[in-house]
This record gives sequence, C-alpha cells and structure tokens, in this order.
Amino acid sequence: MSKKPITAVLLGAGMRGARAYGPYALENPQEIQFTAVAEPDPVRREKFAKAHNIPAERQFTTWEEVTAKEQMADVLLNCMPDELHYKSGIEALEVGYDILMEKPMTKTLAETMHLVQTAEKHGRLMLVCHVLRYTPFFSTLHNILESGELGEVITIEHRENVSFWHMAHSFVRGNWRNSVESNPMILAKCCHDLDILYWNFGAPVQKLQSFGSLVHYRPENAPNGAKLRCTDGCEVDCPWDARTWYLDGNESSFIVQALSNDTSPAGRKRALETGPYGRCVYHCDNDVVDNQTVNMELPGGKTAVLFMHGHSHLEGRTMRYDGTRATLRGTFTFAGEAIEIHDHKSGRNREVEIPMAESGHGGGDFGIMRSFVAAARGEEKALTTARESLESHLMAFAAEESRLNGTIIDMNEFRMRAKEQAAER
Repeated sequence: MSKKPITAVLLGAGMRGARAYGPYALENPQEIQFTAVAEPDPVRREKFAKAHNIPAERQFTTWEEVTAKEQMADVLLNCMPDELHYKSGIEALEVGYDILMEKPMTKTLAETMHLVQTAEKHGRLMLVCHVLRYTPFFSTLHNILESGELGEVITIEHRENVSFWHMAHSFVRGNWRNSVESNPMILAKCCHDLDILYWNFGAPVQKLQSFGSLVHYRPENAPNGAKLRCTDGCEVDCPWDARTWYLDGNESSFIVQALSNDTSPAGRKRALETGPYGRCVYHCDNDVVDNQTVNMELPGGKTAVLFMHGHSHLEGRTMRYDGTRATLRGTFTFAGEAIEIHDHKSGRNREVEIPMAESGHGGGDFGIMRSFVAAARGEEKALTTARESLESHLMAFAAEESRLNGTIIDMNEFRMRAKEQAAER
C-alpha cells in the first residue's frame, strides 16, 4: 500500500514559496500537500490558500503564530526573507518540524552555525535550497568528475555571470541591494556556486582570499540629465530604464510579479512611481558589490577561482575544469546548457548529453522538492545535509571578511571561530 502524502506548512508565500515549490505539491498531491500557510500579505496568503485548499483557521499572518502552536504538519518550508530565517528556524526545529530552508540560512556566522547545530541536536532533517545540486546539468557534471574521465582535476574556474537587468532588479533596486538589510552579495547570490564547488571539490577549502567592490551603480556614475526615477520623465538612453523592463515586460515574468500584486498596466505604473523598482540605478541605497572574486586553495595545492559580476549580457554560469587527462567546459544559462570535454590524448571533443529540465532553476526547484519529500518520508537519503550546506556559508562569510579586511583566511581557523561564536549564543 502506498504511503500517505506528507503535510506541509509554508512560511512565506512569495516568489520562491508560492511560485517555485507550491506548484510541485499541486502536481504531486500523492507526495505532499500544503495544509497551512503564514504570509503577512493578505493577497498572497489568500491566493496560496485558495490554490491549496487551506482552511481559514490554518491561514496565519506571522510565523510566530505557527511556532506557538503544537506541530500541525510533517514538514515546514521556510521561504521568508533572509533576516527572519534564524529565529523562525530555531523555533520550528524545537516544535518538531523537518525543514526545507531557503538560502542563505541566516545573516550571521554564529546564527548559521547555531541553526545547523540545533537541527542536529534535535535529529531533524533540514535541507537548504541549494537547488543547483538537483539540476540535470550539475548532476551530470558531478558524475563526470566522479568518473575520473578528466583525470585528477588541478584547477577550476567558475563564473557567476549575473545579467545587467537581474543585477539592477535584485541587487540595486531590489530586496538584496543592501548588505545591512539583507546579506552580502557573495552570500545572497553565490552560496549556490560555493555549494556546487564544495560538492565537486570533494574536500573542504584550506585557504581563501577575496577581492571585490561596487564600481558602477553609484551616484557619481549617473549620466547627465538622469532623474531620480525613470518615471520622472528621464530622457537618458539607458539599458536599465524601468519603463522598458516593467511596463513592457511579460506579466508572468518574475521581475514584473515582484512589482506589486496588481500587475495591470495602471498597477505597474503606480508601483514604479512609488516603489523601489522605479528608481534610477545610479540613485538607490545599494551597497553590495557588482564584482567579486574568491581565490581558493584546495588540499594538495589545487586551486579554484569563483568570479561574480553583475554586467553580463546573458544570465547564467560558465565554468572550466582542467584535469590531467581532459578539460571540461560548461555553460548553464537561460539560453541553453552545454558540457564539452576535450581529451588530451586523442584530441577529440565530446559533447555531453544533458537530460531535459522540468522546472525553474534548470530543474532544481522540483528536484529539491522531490528529494526533500522522499527523505522526509524515509524513502531515500537526502542528497545533502545541513552540515554540508554549512560549508558554502562558511566560505561566503570568510570571503566577505577577506574582501573587507584584505586578508587571507585560514579556513580551519575560521571554522573553529564559527563554533566558538555559536557556543556564545
């Protein structure tokens, strides 16, 4: 006899919770069903509740209302803003929930370490939404590395190419523009990439060093005649003109959906005139970097470099793995995916077939939901653990410290410091 579907509580019915993970439950009701939701925005809350047939008594405004009650479902998805993850996560673990936690886990080194320790203390399953591990592309790449086809991998170059429009939307005008209000760019955007690199390294980083700054999106770089808002009659010919991206954009696109609950032409125009997304990219309160590198030393003298920048024509990641027997080049973008292997001995090039993706983030959104549900039902072991996901966060926090202080970080010492800070909480 088949198992009953597990039940779930959603904290945060925004872009990730409602649009990335909610649809998996609607398509797979035999596996998981949402039976409660907490969301402060009444429109989003009611929309999610209606889609998932959640009764009024299980619709909440705040996460505190959920954790104040006895456990009301098998699992909990924490898709709230970054600054709310820690307290809500700790309380949910103590109530008894297994958790799928949006990345990054928390805003500070001590909180992140303590959250992982709390999950382990209570014996709870906690998966972090490092969805790239669950994509056909990165699964294929990882399997190639594991096969030994490249020989011993000596050096890795991984580029996170953030498109100019995505940089403007999320990291200049949007929710992740300010490191105090949200998180540093290297944590908010690149803990995905650091997790993939750690997975492929097969061993923790020994030392790292980082450089980066905010070069372009600054007031002194504003063109002559630029207005504070694009809707103030700005006549500058600009790639970041909000009127083009939001008024003319597809209503279903994530950047238009982020504007307002009212995506009608009038609603969009009003949102640009009054909200953050209508601001000139040179006149925002942003301080996160628009370029950064992380240089990493691996066991045995091997090296890896992560490049992140917000000036790409195309959104996506590109990479190169050089081994003793072959070189691998990979492309993972909105425009397409490709892996090519150049064999040293034969000189031949091999194009690798990559399975089709079935959801957002290159298939990772449904991939991680499938893995989380199977692990929560006891059907299979989770692909990763909270402890393994911790490593990417440690690298990101260390990289930011290195960038700000101009130092080389010994990662063993940094890990010990994280434990000490967590013990003080």
